[in-house]
Parts: sequence; C-alpha cells; structure tokens
Amino acid sequence: MTELLQKVRVIDPVSEIDELFDVLIADGYIREVASHISDITSDTQIRDCQGLVLGPGLVDLYSHSGEPGFEERETLLSFLQSAAAGGFTRVSILPDTSPVIDNPALVAQLQQKRAEGQRGRGAEKSLSPLLHIWGAITLDVAGKQLTELADLAAAGVVGFTDGKPLENLALVRRVLEYLQPLGKPVAFWPSDRQLAANGVMREGANALRFGLPPIPASAETTAIAAMLELVATIGTPVHIMRVSTSRSVELIASAKAAGLPITASTTWMHLLLDTKAIKSYHTSLHLDPPLGNPSDVAALRAGVRAGVIDAIAIDHTPYSYEEKVQAFAEAPAGAIGLELALPLLWQYLVETEEFTALELWQALSTRPAECLGQKVSAILPHQPAELTLFDPQQTWKVERKSLYTLSQNTPWLGQQLKGHVVQTWC
Repeated sequence: MTELLQKVRVIDPVSEIDELFDVLIADGYIREVASHISDITSDTQIRDCQGLVLGPGLVDLYSHSGEPGFEERETLLSFLQSAAAGGFTRVSILPDTSPVIDNPALVAQLQQKRAEGQRGRGAEKSLSPLLHIWGAITLDVAGKQLTELADLAAAGVVGFTDGKPLENLALVRRVLEYLQPLGKPVAFWPSDRQLAANGVMREGANALRFGLPPIPASAETTAIAAMLELVATIGTPVHIMRVSTSRSVELIASAKAAGLPITASTTWMHLLLDTKAIKSYHTSLHLDPPLGNPSDVAALRAGVRAGVIDAIAIDHTPYSYEEKVQAFAEAPAGAIGLELALPLLWQYLVETEEFTALELWQALSTRPAECLGQKVSAILPHQPAELTLFDPQQTWKVERKSLYTLSQNTPWLGQQLKGHVVQTWC
C-alpha cells in the first residue's frame, strides 16, 4: 500500500525539523520527503494533511498491563490497541503482573501472546506496537531474593525493575554490581516508604485544606540521594522513575553535571496537574508518587525542557470501576493515560507555547528510546515508517465507547478533549 501525505507538518526531533512537507509511505518505509511530490502511481492513496502533525512514533518507558492475572483491568491486546490509538509504537510493561514477570518462560509467553494477537488482526496488523517487557529484579514480596538476572536478560527483557521502591540499599548495591556486565537498563523508583507512611497526597497547604494524610517531599528526595551515592560508587547506569518534586530535579541536575550515568523520567500527569486538582477528591487523582505542589510542577516542566528529566512516561495504570469507587485514601493509586497523554500535553503545553512541539515530541519519543538504549529513526527516505499522525484540532469525548482500554479510571472521563491521533505506522 502506498500513501501520500500532502502538506503535513513534520516534527522530527532527530533532524530537529518542524516544517511542512509531502511524505510518501510505501510497504512500511518512507519513500520520499519533499516540499512537493507529484510523481506517484495510480494506486497511491492521497491524503490532504493540512493542519495535521506527523512525528516519530511515541515510546512509553513503563506502564502496567493487567494480563496476566488482572484481565478485567486490561488484556495485553487491549493494552496494545490503546497504545496504538494514543500514537505509541513502542511500549514497555512493568513486571508487577500476577504471576510476576520473573522468569524466561513468562517473557516468552507474553511475546507469543502479542504475536498471536497480531496474526489475528489481519489488516490491522501494522497497528500493533512493539512490546518491550521489563524483568523483575526480586522474586518475593519482601524483595529480598534476586531473580535469575542473566537468564531474564538472555530471554530478551528490555531491562530490569520492580516498579516499586527497593529500600534495602545493600540489595540495590548488589543489583548494580550484578547488572553491570549485562548491559541492560535498570530502573528504580526511589521512595522511602517509612517517610511516606500512610500518606496519599503531597505535603503542603492543600493537604491540610483537603484533610488528607500528607507525604513529605523528603520521602522521594532522601531515597534519590541514597541512589545517587550508590551510582557514584558502583558506576552502573541507572534510570530514576517517577520523579515528582522540585528538589529531586535539583539533585538529578547536580548528579548529571558531576558526570553520573543516570537518566530520569516523570509521568505525564505530574506535568499537567498539581495538588489543587485534588479538591474534587476524584480517585483517579490518587497517584503514587502523589501530584506535586505548583512549584514541583513548574520545576518538572523546566527539567523536561532542559533535558534534566529525560523522558515523559505514561505509567498507564488501569483499574476496574469497582476498585476505584472508594474513598480517596482507600482507592488504589493510578490512572490510565495511553490514549490521553498526547492530546492533553499538546493542549496544555504546546498550544500555550510553554513547550515547543519539538520539545514535547522529543520527550515522548527519542529520549525515552535512548533511556532504553534504543534509537528512533529520522523522518527521511529509506527509513522504516514508525510514525504517528496527529490532529491537534480534532475534538472527541472521553467515554467508554471511545477508548480501547478496558478501564476508565481517569479524571477526564466524560470530558471533551481537543487533539486526536489519526493513524500510527508501526
């Protein structure tokens, strides 16, 4: 199949281009990129793309799949469909399924499941994103016994993380030593659970106003400081997940300036909302780490623009309606986001001119890929067509029938959004 996208706005963070072009795509490859393309075959499908944006496919560093174990929240197929609908061509699932992804057999089973889903979709085969799987670091709930890290690496995991805090620093040190020769990314979520205690909201005036148990910023920053000391000692590269405070951004900036081999990410919701939003007590605003104070949001946005925070992660966390219909403090933490992130980030960061389109796309595509030790191709002839076509002006309503995900735990449910992904090429 050959397609000609006419007068599309090409946003390419690899080549640092933001210009109007005609783009010819055939047989899964970009064939031509030019100001005007007229030499086409009679069977070429021509699409007028004035007002549309074409960029490299988005890359999600970490999200949750319900399957295996929690298929009522999300199946692997619905997860991949949701990702493609949101413009993502590569996604990475965390290992906290049931059973936990802690052995090569389960990695192979999930990859086989994804392959079977592709074959079963016929003509939609090209819409299935590339699936990456994080391997678990520890075997048991207590987090004291390591998995067979080398076996998981050989099975093809993208890297290692538990997706939950590891507070045993002696174990973290051992992990960094063991993983050094494997050359796989390792990601940690630094959080001191004793300092966090039973808190559900960032400490500050709004926590007092809303009467919710607070979590001090130091629950994150002390854990990050300890992690940075270990990285400085061992030298193994580390990715720091779910950064949510202004002080954390300062610590990471100083560590990078000192030459420590670290990367970092925050989540899309931590860039958009602060503690004022929790006035609604909507349980989909109960996140872990919690939404920051306004000063945290400002620091995170500046950190992403400056590259101190390398990537924006989605951390898509589906829960059933029954699980979320509880008091705010009792509901499980997390919200969906694969189909919502690009439209909302574009609307509130790009259209307000706080971010350039290139800065946002870089944080959602090329830099997440780099955190995984991968590259994203430029939008140039002879490169694979791993692309996202986005309409910043198309409006749509967030409701059950408009979402591919099986869960609806989002504070934007029932609202009209502006911006919608038109097509992905994987």
